[in-house]
Amino acid sequence: MIVSIQGDHIRLDQLLKLASIVDSGGMAKYLITEGYVSINRELVNQRGKKVYKGDLVEVYIPEEEVRTRIKVE
Repeated sequence: MIVSIQGDHIRLDQLLKLASIVDSGGMAKYLITEGYVSINRELVNQRGKKVYKGDLVEVYIPEEEVRTRIKVE
Protein backbone atom coordinates (compact mmCIF):
# COMPACT_ATOMS: atom_id res chain seq x y z
CA MET A 1 0.00 0.00 0.00
CA ILE A 2 1.23 3.50 -0.78
CA VAL A 3 0.25 6.44 1.43
CA SER A 4 0.92 10.03 0.39
CA ILE A 5 1.54 12.58 3.13
CA GLN A 6 1.65 16.35 3.24
CA GLY A 7 5.01 17.70 4.35
CA ASP A 8 8.14 15.63 4.85
CA HIS A 9 7.02 13.51 7.85
CA ILE A 10 4.06 12.21 9.87
CA ARG A 11 3.79 10.64 13.32
CA LEU A 12 3.63 6.86 13.24
CA ASP A 13 0.29 6.62 15.05
CA GLN A 14 -1.23 9.18 12.67
CA LEU A 15 0.05 7.22 9.68
CA LEU A 16 -1.65 4.04 10.89
CA LYS A 17 -4.94 5.93 11.14
CA LEU A 18 -4.46 7.65 7.78
CA ALA A 19 -3.81 4.29 6.11
CA SER A 20 -6.95 2.85 7.78
CA ILE A 21 -4.89 0.18 9.54
CA VAL A 22 -6.49 1.16 12.85
CA ASP A 23 -9.65 3.01 13.85
CA SER A 24 -8.32 4.61 17.02
CA GLY A 25 -5.21 5.99 18.63
CA GLY A 26 -5.55 3.35 21.34
CA MET A 27 -5.25 0.53 18.82
CA ALA A 28 -2.26 2.26 17.19
CA LYS A 29 -0.61 2.58 20.62
CA TYR A 30 -1.21 -1.12 21.32
CA LEU A 31 0.31 -2.31 18.04
CA ILE A 32 3.32 -0.02 18.38
CA THR A 33 4.13 -0.64 22.05
CA GLU A 34 3.67 -4.41 21.75
CA GLY A 35 6.27 -4.61 18.97
CA TYR A 36 4.03 -5.23 15.96
CA VAL A 37 5.30 -2.24 13.94
CA SER A 38 8.63 -1.64 12.21
CA ILE A 39 10.06 1.20 10.15
CA ASN A 40 12.63 0.19 7.56
CA ARG A 41 12.86 -3.26 9.21
CA GLU A 42 13.61 -1.88 12.70
CA LEU A 43 11.06 -2.47 15.45
CA VAL A 44 9.60 0.73 16.86
CA ASN A 45 7.90 1.24 20.22
CA GLN A 46 7.34 5.01 20.14
CA ARG A 47 3.93 6.03 18.84
CA GLY A 48 5.14 9.58 18.17
CA LYS A 49 8.07 8.37 16.05
CA LYS A 50 8.39 10.42 12.87
CA VAL A 51 7.94 8.58 9.60
CA TYR A 52 9.48 10.23 6.52
CA LYS A 53 8.77 10.03 2.83
CA GLY A 54 10.55 6.98 1.44
CA ASP A 55 10.14 4.95 4.64
CA LEU A 56 8.65 1.46 4.64
CA VAL A 57 6.36 0.69 7.57
CA GLU A 58 5.35 -2.90 8.32
CA VAL A 59 2.45 -3.70 10.63
CA TYR A 60 1.37 -7.09 11.94
CA ILE A 61 -2.17 -7.35 13.33
CA PRO A 62 -2.19 -10.47 15.51
CA GLU A 63 -5.97 -10.69 15.94
CA GLU A 64 -6.42 -10.95 12.16
CA GLU A 65 -3.07 -12.60 11.39
CA VAL A 66 -2.46 -9.97 8.72
CA ARG A 67 0.81 -8.26 7.81
CA THR A 68 0.62 -4.95 5.93
CA ARG A 69 3.35 -2.87 4.30
CA ILE A 70 3.00 0.87 3.88
CA LYS A 71 5.29 2.85 1.58
CA VAL A 72 5.25 6.53 2.51
CA GLU A 73 5.39 9.10 -0.29
